[in-house]
Amino acid sequence: MRSADDPPSEAGRARPDRLAAFATDVLAAVGVPAADAALVAGCLVEAELWGHPSHGLLRLSWYVARIRSGVVDPTATPRTVVDRGAVAVVDGREGLGHVLTAAAAREAVRRAREHGAGVVAVRNSNHFGMAAHYTRMMATDGCVGVLTTNSSPSMAPWGGRARTVGANPWSVATPAGDHGVAVMDISNGNVARGKIYAARERGVEIPSGWAIDAKGAPTTDPAAALAGLLLPMAGHKGYAIAFMMDILSGVLTGSSFGTGVSGPQQAERRSGSGHLVLALDVEAFLPLAEFNRRVEQLIEEVKSVPLAEGFDEVLYPGELEDRSQARLQREGIDLPEGTRAELERLAEQVGVPLELAGA
Repeated sequence: MRSADDPPSEAGRARPDRLAAFATDVLAAVGVPAADAALVAGCLVEAELWGHPSHGLLRLSWYVARIRSGVVDPTATPRTVVDRGAVAVVDGREGLGHVLTAAAAREAVRRAREHGAGVVAVRNSNHFGMAAHYTRMMATDGCVGVLTTNSSPSMAPWGGRARTVGANPWSVATPAGDHGVAVMDISNGNVARGKIYAARERGVEIPSGWAIDAKGAPTTDPAAALAGLLLPMAGHKGYAIAFMMDILSGVLTGSSFGTGVSGPQQAERRSGSGHLVLALDVEAFLPLAEFNRRVEQLIEEVKSVPLAEGFDEVLYPGELEDRSQARLQREGIDLPEGTRAELERLAEQVGVPLELAGA
């Protein structure tokens, strides 16, 4: 078995625009409104372009299965249940997580323009892809964007052996002047669980330290890891952050939490996922131009330090994804054979042609 650090087996490069068109057509074929289908498809392709196939096209069949089983309502109309100045609470009514969270990010920015800060809590939602998609939106609009969410249990509480804690990812993004946006997007496990699914898809081993198997032994087998436990980043610290993110995302929002949350790969269980979206209007603190200059200075400082052994340069958060996106837009996206085969099966099921390469 190859390593997860090895490049994926190529089955031909796919054009990003054709990937997006295919995913849009597939989602539309199962009842997703056209604009919403394009949004979800764009998020999937964007994850591929950023170099994170764990959140890319391998998830399309999961979303389709959940829509078909009825646990996701692709035409759900969200309802605002709390509207108090800077704060809103939205019941997503089992709608598409991408659509609900994009709307929440826009609403948080709108409220931040009026109050300096805008907070939108979303309950009864679903998986939304990469959190950075939405915090980048807010940063592009001149805000500091913060997003938390909860996920299905994949870790044990520190000192325990039962899977009861989600990796519960979170993201922070800010304007960064000439650098565009600086963005952090992390889960609280040693790795996002989706990367283990991606490794299984590619037929490669995972690094030691990512997970343990069902018996508690370290494993490099992705299938054994998925049947076992994800290890928290930084030991007890990762567990503590994940626990608090569940309070912010699930308890505070009025959504599900802990073992009440289900993942996107669970086709017939409602998700119960919740999100907390926070926008801080930079102009409420200091002029945006000054903020950008200060972030540029910070980036210059960290990139100018002497390099540690084995490193060619220092990157600021989000720089790697920006470079990957620019390169893969030109070169096309490498689809592992397993992902391509799954897309072919999906194309046949819904009657949508799969044409991903070509000029």
